[in-house]
Amino acid sequence: MHADNSILLYILELLAAAVIAIPIFHRLGLGSVLGYLVAGAVLGPWGLKLINEVEELRHVAEFGVVFLLFLIGLEMKPERLWVMRRMVFGLGVAQVLITALLLFGVAQFFGFPLKVSIIAAFGLALSSTAFSLQILSEKGALTCTYGRASFAILLLQDLAVVPLMAMVSLLSGGETLTSSAGVGLLEVSAGIICVILVGRYLLNPILDRVAASRNSEVFIAATLLMVLGIGRAMELLHLSMALGAFLTGLMLAESHYRHQIEADIEPVRGTLLGLFFMTVGMSIDFGLLIKEWHWVLLAVAGLLFIKASVLWVLSRISGLDNRNALRTALLLSQAGEFGFVLFGLALITGVLLPERVQFLTLVIALSMVTTPFIVKLGDWWLNLTAPDESET
Repeated sequence: MHADNSILLYILELLAAAVIAIPIFHRLGLGSVLGYLVAGAVLGPWGLKLINEVEELRHVAEFGVVFLLFLIGLEMKPERLWVMRRMVFGLGVAQVLITALLLFGVAQFFGFPLKVSIIAAFGLALSSTAFSLQILSEKGALTCTYGRASFAILLLQDLAVVPLMAMVSLLSGGETLTSSAGVGLLEVSAGIICVILVGRYLLNPILDRVAASRNSEVFIAATLLMVLGIGRAMELLHLSMALGAFLTGLMLAESHYRHQIEADIEPVRGTLLGLFFMTVGMSIDFGLLIKEWHWVLLAVAGLLFIKASVLWVLSRISGLDNRNALRTALLLSQAGEFGFVLFGLALITGVLLPERVQFLTLVIALSMVTTPFIVKLGDWWLNLTAPDESET
């Protein structure tokens, strides 16, 4: 009973913080993401210390990212994704590899061990799907030129989960490089093919049967079961659960139940995603920040500069104009939530020491915190320099 009371108390505290913070930050024109971050920091271990189980909450909150990807897949048809293949596999791959190479060089310059440099470089090269897509959604920019480019890069980063996990296993002395790469490729291919087949031939017939019952609660339960079930199956194959949810949404994009599913899932997605942003705010280690503030700020600034520069150059090469290239670069300049997973795995396997994981986690969290400010600064600059230029 005591544990149940603690969970209930946490829920009440989170809801109260959200209800207070979000309207204030909207009124200030700063957006909901920053409001959630501040609310989390206030509630967390370095604020009022009302919530200390940050990791446990983050595992639940990551379902918000899963449902976000599902809804985006629901709004996108397979034909449209095929049109984006050049950006996904061209711009996306180039961004990850070039950014990781530059970050690896910086880490080596400062004398970090080879294995640490490799894992840190790839972990920080990935951007935050949750932050980026939430900001795009709030601005109604998912279908804009830079919104499509940003999404293509984020989708490729989700596909990179398997090879990066295999890389950590290799560096820890686990599987050989050949077997890791081969198994990873087979898992990606098999998982995607299975989701496509299930989506084509099973999902809509199942929804037809459920809808025939004329029970809205059962319909919602069936939808949640599909999203989480397929996502979990993909996770068992060492793929991203969010990627599985996206593919599930993609297969239902032409379903006549699409609008009903969207209306049912949206409140769940919004609540869990808000919780995810709050857990990021809670994970900021202000003690380490105060102690190592100069190195932390240098690392965050260097990361943002390197990623934004690479993204801007690659976006221009891929055909985006300067305005859209700059928006893409600023939106994706932060590190992402997958870095938490990758560095956590490296800690478990003994490749990274706890103090290095704490430092890298802090860098990720602070880079995420900067995202709303950087995007707003970019909007201000673009409106100042080219106020009449319209987006497409």
